[in-house]
Amino acid sequence: MPPKNQAAWIPAKNVRPFQVGDAPYTPPGPGQVVVRNTAVAINPFDWVLQYIGSILAGYIKYPFILGTDVAGEVVEVGSDVTRFRIGDRVFGSATAIAKTVNNPAEGGFQLYTVMREHMLAPTPAHCTDEQVCVLGLGLGTAAYGLFHPDYLGLNMPTIPVPTDVRGKSGKPRAVIITGGASSVGSNAVQLAVSAGYQVISTSSPKNFDNVKNLGARYVFDYNSTTLAEDILRAIKDHELLGAYAIGDGAVEACTTVMQRHDAKLTRKRIALAGGTNQSDRLTTFSGRAMFLAGMIGGIFTSIARRLRTGVEVKFILVDGLVDPDSVVSRIYTGFLPQALEQRQFVPAPPPQVIGKGLDKIQAALDLQRKGVSGRKIVVTL
Repeated sequence: MPPKNQAAWIPAKNVRPFQVGDAPYTPPGPGQVVVRNTAVAINPFDWVLQYIGSILAGYIKYPFILGTDVAGEVVEVGSDVTRFRIGDRVFGSATAIAKTVNNPAEGGFQLYTVMREHMLAPTPAHCTDEQVCVLGLGLGTAAYGLFHPDYLGLNMPTIPVPTDVRGKSGKPRAVIITGGASSVGSNAVQLAVSAGYQVISTSSPKNFDNVKNLGARYVFDYNSTTLAEDILRAIKDHELLGAYAIGDGAVEACTTVMQRHDAKLTRKRIALAGGTNQSDRLTTFSGRAMFLAGMIGGIFTSIARRLRTGVEVKFILVDGLVDPDSVVSRIYTGFLPQALEQRQFVPAPPPQVIGKGLDKIQAALDLQRKGVSGRKIVVTL
């Protein structure tokens, strides 16, 4: 008899709160395992889908189970799975929300989740499930923006970290990653460093040491009125390979840097992962209308910026997660296991556990919506 499963369901589009109830236990198919979740982390995208899921993911068939970032133990494996066995501790990215999946059995906010083998990595003995579950979507978004050829197209990370790697100009290679203390930024900094790039990042002053400990060469206050000048001094005599922008004002600062840095040493490409917290705006009808208008306006602004400055800004849309050869799956299968074991890569940001049980998921989303700095909200199960 299969184990009894439960989930925090979103019963219909734009409905709050989640409803905790029974869910079917789904056995794994080819290339899949079933994970008994012990910890799940919360992303802004989770609560955003509660408010405007019908707009951002109109393909979802309700009732549905959201949630991406999970950690736990393998309880069943598909017939062709070779990387994992029953009893293995693992963590990874659930793929229910992917358009080509659209399957609540693969959502993270439940006790038993069907996971894709190539979207999982083994949990090292020195890490807790609460620590590794913070990676998930933040890791995937960071990897996609840094390494996919449609965005920055940087070299993939290696073990060990490359030393004294220089570009075609013979100068050190650098990349700007703003918001280095955020979930996405923490992963992006480490991945870029492991690929051999010198990282210039930003954060609030209280998080300077945290971001430097992740490998950033320089960290500046994102509220500084001299931010562009500070970055320009840091990358003098460096080849700038692009920028990964997170946070309000990041695109503008990076654009200024790219305009003023030596043109022969500058690649004018920005991967945009997010901007201002939209929590208040998305909770009202008028606010949602303004948000959508801003999205449309942002497209025209990006076109105008490219024509005026030559800087290309592309918002990161993670796609192809179900592809075993995707950039993200290559990180899970070819980089993370050894990098984590050797502590070349560490789970970040630190978890902030707010409670245990599926009934705490909605409270966790509400807390995340209010804003979190240098931490990631986690619920244990």
